Amino acid sequence: MNVLVHVTFGTPPLIAFETAREKTMNRLPVIVSVAFAVGISFAIAGHPHEDGERVRVLSVQDIQEKLDGNQAKATMVEVTIGPGENGLAHRHPGPGFVYVLEGEYELGIDDEPPKLFQAGETFYEPTGCLHRVSKNPSATEPTRLIALVLHPHNIDEIVTPVEKHE
Repeated sequence: MNVLVHVTFGTPPLIAFETAREKTMNRLPVIVSVAFAVGISFAIAGHPHEDGERVRVLSVQDIQEKLDGNQAKATMVEVTIGPGENGLAHRHPGPGFVYVLEGEYELGIDDEPPKLFQAGETFYEPTGCLHRVSKNPSATEPTRLIALVLHPHNIDEIVTPVEKHE
C-alpha cells in the first residue's frame, strides 16, 4: 500500500491511500486504449500472406440470392501487391468480380495466357478457376485491387491455396 501525502499551507495534511487495485483500475482505460490502437493498426495493415499479397477484408454480407441453390455471402476485400511481387497459386469458392484500383495487375487463370489489367479496368473470375499467375508487373509502383467474391454461406475463407500447378 502506498501513502500519498498532500500538503496545503493553512490546512491540516490530507493523507490518501491508493491500493494496488485502485492503481490497476486507474490505469485500465489507458491499457485498453493502447491495446485497441495496436489491434486497429494490425487490422489496417492487413493480413500478410506467405506471398506478396496483403488482403484486407472490407465487408462480409449475407445475401438473399443463392449460389448453386445454397445460402450465400458476399465478401469484399482490398488486395495490395508490392512492386514486382507475386501471389501464390489459389482458387476461390465462388465467382469474383475485381476492379483494379491502382497500378497494373497480371492475371493468368486456368490454361489461358496471362492478361494485363490497368487501373480503372475490371474483370470476372469464374468459380474454382486456378489463379496460376497473380502479380504486380511494375518494379516501382504498388497494385491495389478491390474484389467481391460470392461464396457459400458456410465458407469463411475465400482463398484456397494450391500446392502446385495442375
